[in-house]
Amino acid sequence: MKMSLMIAAASLLGLAPVVSPTGGAQAAELKVLAGGSLRSLLTELAPQFEHASGHKLVIDFDTTPNLIKAATSGEPFDLGVVPIDVFYDAAAKAHFTPPVEFARVGYGVAVKAGAPRPDISTKQAFKKTLLDARSITFLPESAAGSYILRLFERLGIEEAMKAKTIAQAQPTGIIPAVVSGQAELAVFVNNVLTAPGVDIVGPFPPGLQQELVFPAALAVDTKQKEAAKAFIDFLMSPAAIAVIKSKGMTPGKG
Repeated sequence: MKMSLMIAAASLLGLAPVVSPTGGAQAAELKVLAGGSLRSLLTELAPQFEHASGHKLVIDFDTTPNLIKAATSGEPFDLGVVPIDVFYDAAAKAHFTPPVEFARVGYGVAVKAGAPRPDISTKQAFKKTLLDARSITFLPESAAGSYILRLFERLGIEEAMKAKTIAQAQPTGIIPAVVSGQAELAVFVNNVLTAPGVDIVGPFPPGLQQELVFPAALAVDTKQKEAAKAFIDFLMSPAAIAVIKSKGMTPGKG
């Protein structure tokens, strides 16, 4: 009966349970490299996948530079769920099979819940809001942070922003910095800003907005190919898509 319930749950989530010829589940432990900004998403999705499939996920969340190092370190892993910037590095890309996009997300600005919402509706208003802010916080050493830094350069405010930036080492530090009042504004991808304690002011204005793409790909030398592929398939399932949308993200093209 228990196995029948697992198979039914897996079917609803679009999974194919791995079952041995003798009827026992062949559970795999998958090491996953993941972008730090996906922590909230994958923390919600991982238990669903584990319950339906019987597999175990061991997820290492990190920044893009560190994910590139991990992929090229020689240490074994089974798949990556990472910012597309990881695949711009030729050495890292060589350790993955061709990726599939499962989600993308735009950039926005957030303030402490209940605080006045500044105008960011146009390029000039956005620039003025950044210059007028007492402090801002984001994660410079990341794919999203790299785009934000380039945007500051494009607006000609890079030096002014350096003086008021409270840099975070991981995405998990962004929301607490705003909630505590340490930083007035958070500037980052919207799925990280979709969190209790802050209000999203809105997206970057037209002409400055961009989407960060998140692909998933198997490691070329994974010994758990079928289980790893099952997780990627799960990320495209209706159950996963519902959670992706709830985090302010757009499901990928697959």
